Amino acid sequence: MAWCILNSQTPARGDMNIFAESFAVEDYFMQQARLNGQEVGAVDSTVAVGNFLKFIAQFSNAKSVVEIGTGSGVGALWLLQGMPADGVLTTIDSEREHSKITRNIFEEADIAVTKYRVITGKLIEVVGKLADNAYELVVIRAAVDLFEIVQESYRLLKPGGLLLIDHVLSGGKVADPTQRDPESIARRDAIKVIKEDDRWACTVIPIGAGLLVANKLN
Repeated sequence: MAWCILNSQTPARGDMNIFAESFAVEDYFMQQARLNGQEVGAVDSTVAVGNFLKFIAQFSNAKSVVEIGTGSGVGALWLLQGMPADGVLTTIDSEREHSKITRNIFEEADIAVTKYRVITGKLIEVVGKLADNAYELVVIRAAVDLFEIVQESYRLLKPGGLLLIDHVLSGGKVADPTQRDPESIARRDAIKVIKEDDRWACTVIPIGAGLLVANKLN
């Protein structure tokens, strides 16, 4: 049976979320990307989650990374900071405006075009065209077609690769069974299917809007 750790809560002695979000500092380009995203309603990683993405990319030495749901490029900038010099990030979004904002901020940050691919299209269709067993890390931020994208992520990852789902708790809505909106249901179902799948080992971390981390076992 697959195992999945749900972190138990520690009695509050101050606001742990505020502390976590202030632990790392975003650079100018991350801050600018976040502001750009707010103007167009993009969904981006919080500072704490972004710093975790950087840590995971660095810790795993991930050279091939897929991000599904680019937003304004905040998460991508964090990932690129953690990836090795010869790493390549493929980031996908269904909104042309989001992709445009991301490309612009990458250019402003003087990131070499050989370090990234920004792709615009229907997420599940683009993901379906990516190569099998080719990536060390997959990051999902979008809720659209989440169940199908989770299944595809297993195909994309190399054995031992990592899957991260950002905003997996929708800021707490997923933990409330009375919330039956499509996004909450999709994220709740994604957690359930990964938790019950023997091919994954996983944990849910309550930072940002919630983060699921899963390891492909075989």
